[in-house]
Amino acid sequence: MRLTLLERALPAEDGSEKRKAVRGRKGYRMRLGEYAEALELTMSFMATKSTIHPVVLWEGREGVTLLDAGFPGQLPAIERGLTGLGLKLMDVRRIFLTHQDLDHIGSAEAVQAASGAEVYAHVADKPYIEGEKRLMRMDPARLEERLKAMPEKLRHQARLMMSAPPTVKVLRVLQGGELLAFHGSIDVIATPGHTPGHVCFFVKSIGLLVSGDALRVENGELTGPSPISTPDMPAAVASLKNLIAFPIQAVLCYHGGYFVKDPGSRIRELAETTVLGSSE
Repeated sequence: MRLTLLERALPAEDGSEKRKAVRGRKGYRMRLGEYAEALELTMSFMATKSTIHPVVLWEGREGVTLLDAGFPGQLPAIERGLTGLGLKLMDVRRIFLTHQDLDHIGSAEAVQAASGAEVYAHVADKPYIEGEKRLMRMDPARLEERLKAMPEKLRHQARLMMSAPPTVKVLRVLQGGELLAFHGSIDVIATPGHTPGHVCFFVKSIGLLVSGDALRVENGELTGPSPISTPDMPAAVASLKNLIAFPIQAVLCYHGGYFVKDPGSRIRELAETTVLGSSE
């Protein structure tokens, strides 16, 4: 792999990465380990832009694992990120989904169709991911006020997406507590609250917690899930206690990026807190 195409995400004094991952010829990436990188994808939904961080693992002979799959239409960006690592889309053998939200499952079906990858997700979120139930955050009544504030063109696009959100077939159902024998080994940690089937993944070989939306980095600090997008905050806070037993050396948050300043102590602190964070 040509390390000249990127910079390693070095810890800053506040515990976040020292600087944003630089752009190589193939797009933005953030180095997490010798065989682990986070893609930095820009998404726009409901007139709001943000950066999200799917993770790519490729250590060992078992092919590539993609942890979360971006927003609908981001297959080309995912493919560019893989190409920059010397990998191909067809190398993806499995997709681990932390939960059902649109920005996590959006391009999973496209990746699966292109590569034949198996999708892993928790049993409680499976019916939402497969389209048997409406995605929890795609309730038109819940989003109506935000829709009214949008320009007509964007409002029309958002309503079309809500009427037919992406789905994907879940081939491997998780319960939480599994130890998956990929890339050394990966623990599946149940963290319900943000959604009923939210899970985190702990990559033992590099001490990395892939937190989905259970944690965020906000203003350089590790914080809990977004109250405005977490329907069961008491459960989400309680779920953080499930992370304490793991020797976490770094956290990759889907929203906010990389955090390395004594994350275990910070997670313990958050788990004992009854009110977390602000908006996403």
